[in-house]
Amino acid sequence: MQPRNMSMSGVVDLAAVKAAQEAKSKAEQARAEAARQGGGGGAVTPASLVIDVDEAGFEQDVLQRSTEVPVVIDFWAEWCEPCKQLSPVLERLAVEYNGRFVLAKIDVDANQMLMQQFGVQGIPAVFAVVAGQALPLFQGAAAEAQIRGTLDQLVQVAEQRFGLTGLTVDTDAEPVGAPAVQETPAGPYDALLEAAVQALDAGDFGGAVQAYKNVLGDDPGNTEAKLGLAQAELLQRVQGLDPQRVRKDAAEKPGDARAQIAGADLDLVGGHVEDAFGRLIETVRRTAGDDRDVVRLRLLELFEVVGADDPRVVAARRALARALF
Repeated sequence: MQPRNMSMSGVVDLAAVKAAQEAKSKAEQARAEAARQGGGGGAVTPASLVIDVDEAGFEQDVLQRSTEVPVVIDFWAEWCEPCKQLSPVLERLAVEYNGRFVLAKIDVDANQMLMQQFGVQGIPAVFAVVAGQALPLFQGAAAEAQIRGTLDQLVQVAEQRFGLTGLTVDTDAEPVGAPAVQETPAGPYDALLEAAVQALDAGDFGGAVQAYKNVLGDDPGNTEAKLGLAQAELLQRVQGLDPQRVRKDAAEKPGDARAQIAGADLDLVGGHVEDAFGRLIETVRRTAGDDRDVVRLRLLELFEVVGADDPRVVAARRALARALF
């Protein structure tokens, strides 16, 4: 799968020589001031590398913190199924990178102003703030290998251009008041579901599809497996697509069912849920017979990816009914 904007080109644009020097100077001044006030130099716990941020705390938790360490921002929402795949990967990598960056999680439903200020068009969307400068990283779900490549570039730029070497992490620290871990027996399909998630994280979408199908073979009503299968099949479909060619074909062939289906798949992977639904509903209106049925079935599959309770799915179902009848 090819995520959108999976590059550090924004760093080049924002970090022109003069701007970089000014930002680096400000970061050094901020670190020096923090040291004078006794607020710098201490080790942090692994738990503090992943934080929830809102509009009230954004200046301190993100802008000020970005003078010490790159802050990666994960824009997410509870109803966003691709977010549920991406966010755990980012959280795990934040701990694994051991203080080279901090992950700030922002719920877009509760922080609309921040979403607008960053120009977020769809979620999941990932940005970084380095020495007070906002850098777009990527939008949509992504394979872990590609995420790692982007993070490696980010920490390299932060160190070389802004002098940010990260935080010291106390790896022996235990969360205060953390309850004892209770061993719980594994469910009948836990191993298969975990194998599917690991396959997704590794970019092995075919393996994930098979693992979910193995669960559904014994338990056709397994909700987690049904949702996971829909997501894995979507990622598998777009993995080998040429995004530029797909979008060109979709724009030039508005009545071509296959072209619009491929375009909708890319829309959804990029986080543009309403665009994906709208594209296929309009194609249903324009087509008939087998073509219309193929488009309708793909739209129902995309509904499964997003989730039946999502308000956009509810609205799209109504629009589909009007288009059909």
